[in-house]
Amino acid sequence: MTHQDLMAGPPPTHLPADPATDELAAGTEPAEVVRRHPASPAAWAALATAAKEAGAEDVTIYAYARVGYHRSLDMLRRNGWKGHGPVPWEHEPNRGFLTSLALLAEQAKAIGETDEWERCSEFLRDSSPTAYDTLLG
Repeated sequence: MTHQDLMAGPPPTHLPADPATDELAAGTEPAEVVRRHPASPAAWAALATAAKEAGAEDVTIYAYARVGYHRSLDMLRRNGWKGHGPVPWEHEPNRGFLTSLALLAEQAKAIGETDEWERCSEFLRDSSPTAYDTLLG
């Protein structure tokens, strides 16, 4: 007889491949990729990153990251995520979500939204310690 480990956490969530990543890797501008793939976490994360690198206003970066975060939550739920559990950085399709979450945390801090900074940075650490160390550490 096999017994279920009642103390085990949920299994890791692995998002499917995101077609936007190929376009981004080919050098297509993030805004153009978002227009073609508006549900793509990777596209929104790239747009937020590009805005940050271009010196955009904190609230603009925050808004792009927030859209990427919410698109990610939709995709995570469609792929079996129950609101918690590991979302490994090591699985490349998860990086759009994790990057959006890290950027949202950073920009929340930048605009003085301390509670959101704490919530998002903790959520990132809980989802993927590697992503936390890589993106915020």
